[in-house]
Amino acid sequence: MRLPIVSFVLLSLFCSGALSESKNAIDVFKRAEALTLGLVGSDHDFTHHQKLEKRTSSYLTDATRTPFPEFVVNGSAIPDVDFDIGESYAGLLPISSAFFPSANPEASDEITIWFNGGPGCSSFIGLLNENGPFLWQPGTFRPVQNPYTWVNLTNMLWVEQPVGVGYSQGVPDITDEIQLSQEFAGFYKQFAITFGLENRKVYLTGESYAGVSLSAINALKSLTSGASSTFRGIAINDPILGDSTLAQQVTVVPYVDYWASVFALNASFTATIHQRAEKCNYTTYYNTYLNFPPPPTPFPVLPNPFAFEERNCDLFDEVRYAALAVNPCFNVYHILDTCPHLWAQLGIVNSGDYAPPRAQVYFNRTDVQAAINAPVGTNWMLCTDKNVFGGANNDQLLGDRSLGPATDGTLARVIEATNNTIIGAGNLDFLLPTNGTLMALQNVTWNGKQGFQAYPATEFYTPYHPEYSEGALAGAGYLGLWGSERGLTFYQVQLAGHELPGYVPGAAYRVIELLLGRIKSFGDASDFTTQTGNYTGTSPF
Repeated sequence: MRLPIVSFVLLSLFCSGALSESKNAIDVFKRAEALTLGLVGSDHDFTHHQKLEKRTSSYLTDATRTPFPEFVVNGSAIPDVDFDIGESYAGLLPISSAFFPSANPEASDEITIWFNGGPGCSSFIGLLNENGPFLWQPGTFRPVQNPYTWVNLTNMLWVEQPVGVGYSQGVPDITDEIQLSQEFAGFYKQFAITFGLENRKVYLTGESYAGVSLSAINALKSLTSGASSTFRGIAINDPILGDSTLAQQVTVVPYVDYWASVFALNASFTATIHQRAEKCNYTTYYNTYLNFPPPPTPFPVLPNPFAFEERNCDLFDEVRYAALAVNPCFNVYHILDTCPHLWAQLGIVNSGDYAPPRAQVYFNRTDVQAAINAPVGTNWMLCTDKNVFGGANNDQLLGDRSLGPATDGTLARVIEATNNTIIGAGNLDFLLPTNGTLMALQNVTWNGKQGFQAYPATEFYTPYHPEYSEGALAGAGYLGLWGSERGLTFYQVQLAGHELPGYVPGAAYRVIELLLGRIKSFGDASDFTTQTGNYTGTSPF
């Protein structure tokens, strides 16, 4: 009998995500072990802007405080955080939840959920490094306020799932995304009833192992009658959608060519990988199927390069090893990184990551665990060493048996059900290159046609804005490209890595504004919806 999910969830005007992948996609991650204050784009002096204020909400009343005193978090008592993060709830519930309401009046009837990937990685990656109310990013001295937290826009929920991840309790016993969705359905139904959120619009967000979020959609659809929630849309960045051969092997040589000055690989090596790409049929495949519109037929499945002893067609790892020889600190998630490795408060995940002597992982500290109502003494890990898809017998040879959402019809059903699906990519992500995501989408038929009929090439605009925190800055202007057809929007951001909201918080903030219906498109040149004044850099303040 499957134990009910007993996860640790952190809900705050934020949401933390997990994503799904193909049959072989888990191997992608196994092989990857390894300014002054002022107005952006303007000459105006904004050094005297008032500081960010404590977040307040009308949710915390006597009626809500009394039933859940054990879950209330003291926002002014978070260790090493020298400011009040505002109202939030955290801890272990039988339904594995914690809640943080938004002060934005437009968020009164909605909730947004964020998942990270792995599989088996904590959604607190997003909370502390990407979209939470405070950030402690790698290589930085102390936590800082995050002006671009998604809590400014919507009620947020971070969920550590499946069972066995982060602070979540229980023994993993699942083997695929359907079983995971059943876990999530049980959790969310109880969470919504407990906190009085049954009638909320629900939005899912996340990155990387995208299947987890997409399968959760099916769970939420089944909850429509039970908890009266209405699933309204999804936004995922740098996701696994199809098989890993298409996502990585087919695209790796063109990716190296595009970023040749960054990789700095020698001419003979570059010539060799081009020759091997030809022999493995990758070059022809790339030139044939990455077209707009695509050939109107299901794409053929390429051989798995790991099925052969010599592995001559594993060009992805060949390039990765060569890149590490040139740059020992090469980061598959963000290719511009060079030495030294930066220490991260969340700990290490890949072989070669730097762990200083006597360094302590933030969420493994007992004072932090006590402050956020987590079980004190838990050995919290950034990514669990448990096989979360090992089944009831913890079979270490098993993995997620689900196909990718682009190949099993899940993604098409999601797009057609919501007509509000947003998929994005950071162009500095080597692990899951932008063109691999695009090629997977070109093999999907939704709302009557296959793939995008035209390349998504409209400029992606991020508003100019004042900066409030030197520790959390965001670029502005035209930062990438986007396109939208038949209910699916695709975007790419040039200077973003795998964890896109952490690298380009302004662009990610714009994504959530679009998801929630606050703006009409990424071409909208208006200000952020949560700011006032004209910050275009062309008019006086």
